Amino acid sequence: MVEIRVLFVCMGNICRSPTAQGVFEKLVEEEGLGNHIRIDSAGTHAYHVGDRPDNRATLAASRRGIDLSNQQARRVQQEDLAVFDYIVAMDSSNYRKLLECCPPGNEVKLRMFMEYAPDLPEQDVPDPYYGGPNGFERVLDLIEEAAMGLLASIRQEHKL
Repeated sequence: MVEIRVLFVCMGNICRSPTAQGVFEKLVEEEGLGNHIRIDSAGTHAYHVGDRPDNRATLAASRRGIDLSNQQARRVQQEDLAVFDYIVAMDSSNYRKLLECCPPGNEVKLRMFMEYAPDLPEQDVPDPYYGGPNGFERVLDLIEEAAMGLLASIRQEHKL
């Protein structure tokens, strides 16, 4: 059985990357691929290690049937950069941070999440942390679109 490992990365691992993890988990389950794809999220900084996702992110996700309640923030580990097949950054700042610490040869695993939503003009998933509740809804819209593109790419690449 093929196991594909996907890691979503933002700064603190309490807003965007746990939302992407939850959205992608739901999509993968709905497509019957839960036994083939392992999904996790992490942050490039240790600001919130051990914390649950932001309540605003959890609430916005739950309104769309996405459960973030089992997640806990963690920081990206060096081992993650070797073990995961897809390391997906939410924005260019976190992409650069990952690139700085990526072991030689593993750079090909790093991707910007919005690359998987080529019809949208955004290159980054904006950080909603300091904004209002509408920011979390917009983040979900972007993540849902990019998640479909990512899954289509994985299915094509791995013949799933």
